[in-house]
Amino acid sequence: MLKLIFLAQLLITLLYLGRIGLAVTLLTIFILVGLYFWTIRRSLQRDQRLLSFEDMPWLYDGIMRMANKAGIAPPEIYILDDYIPNAYSFGNSIVLSLGLFEVLDEEEILAVAAHEIGHIKNSDTLMFPLISYLRYLMLSLALLNTVFSKSLLGSIVSILLYIAYEVERSRHLRKREFKADETALRLVPKPLALKEALEELKYYEDLRTTVKDPVLPSIEPSIERKSQKPFFTTHPSYDERIWRIMAEVDAMTLRERIFN
Repeated sequence: MLKLIFLAQLLITLLYLGRIGLAVTLLTIFILVGLYFWTIRRSLQRDQRLLSFEDMPWLYDGIMRMANKAGIAPPEIYILDDYIPNAYSFGNSIVLSLGLFEVLDEEEILAVAAHEIGHIKNSDTLMFPLISYLRYLMLSLALLNTVFSKSLLGSIVSILLYIAYEVERSRHLRKREFKADETALRLVPKPLALKEALEELKYYEDLRTTVKDPVLPSIEPSIERKSQKPFFTTHPSYDERIWRIMAEVDAMTLRERIFN
């Protein structure tokens, strides 16, 4: 659906603005591609240390076992020198902050890592930046059509397409978070550890709002306080995720009883 909305916006721009629309579109795409690679490069330049087996055998071995079970290439594991609990993924890499080790036990940390493996397996580390940057292109084209198009209908349709993209983007990214959770539950030895990790991390939400990156897939749920919740939220709340995890674990247990 996101692809169709974007293609419709592009068609409207080319139809009403012709070469000017094409030139602006290509320039914007060039800038956004640069931003994409800058984001990935910036992710590697933070205060991160590549983890080896000798550093933390239980963590390294646990993540490699889950990656093998998920059918992905062995990911690189980075420890972020930050005492705010946080985790995210990019490319085929997982980043865990030192703060996680202060507030979570080993099973819960592995569950958080499993969520990031879920994002990697589901290709979210590629799609999240692409979808996030395309919204800026959609907005640019909507503004361009509104200012320069001589057609009122074209301007209105372009604005509506941008709004439709935002709504669909929010819905799509929320679904991907649930899917990453579902993938994680099938990788960890103790599925409920992910629920316990989320219950603990919610108490550190105020600190983590200063370090979260909306472009990269992460363990980050959105703030539940209504006064601060964005209109187009891209992450389900803690309660939504915890409820889904409990329902999925119950379903997994029932299936095991039926087939065993």
